[in-house]
Amino acid sequence: MPDAIELLKIRRSVKPREMSGPGPTASELDTILTIGARVPDHGKLTPWRFIVFEGDARARAGDVIAQVFAKKNPSAPAADIEVEKRRLMDAPLVIAVVSFTKPHPKVPAWEQELSAGASAMNIVTAATALGYGANWLTGWFAFDRDVLDGLGLKADERLAGFIHIGTPAKPAEDRPRPALSDIVTRF
Repeated sequence: MPDAIELLKIRRSVKPREMSGPGPTASELDTILTIGARVPDHGKLTPWRFIVFEGDARARAGDVIAQVFAKKNPSAPAADIEVEKRRLMDAPLVIAVVSFTKPHPKVPAWEQELSAGASAMNIVTAATALGYGANWLTGWFAFDRDVLDGLGLKADERLAGFIHIGTPAKPAEDRPRPALSDIVTRF
């Protein structure tokens, strides 16, 4: 297992279609979720929670997504509906990071939303550190209120994303990264 700095230097997203089983064990999942909850959280508001989709739960969530898609696209071919149904089926584990804000005089909503994003990134990093592939994705269904309702989110909750986790079928390819000279200024 690489040390922390090396891990952060080499972390890559793995496409869910390039993942298979096994996924994390129950103990590893607890570790991943514990690390996901260990993020900056000004005011100790815990403005996020997790939904775990594994086994048949992935298919049940896919049914919700496909039903909403079919209702909103009545002329969609059956093949397109099937694609929507399989959205969470490639990786053996998917964790949804649910974000919400709480009124607070010193902690603006933006900070709370960033905390949810930090949580999602910690989950990705923890899964990678354990040797799994991980990918933080959204998609139309992550922003569709009918899908969110069908997945059990409350009216004031949104999705920061779905994190797909599994065993990589092949080494992840890197993508071009920005040159520091293009993104760093000094004040």
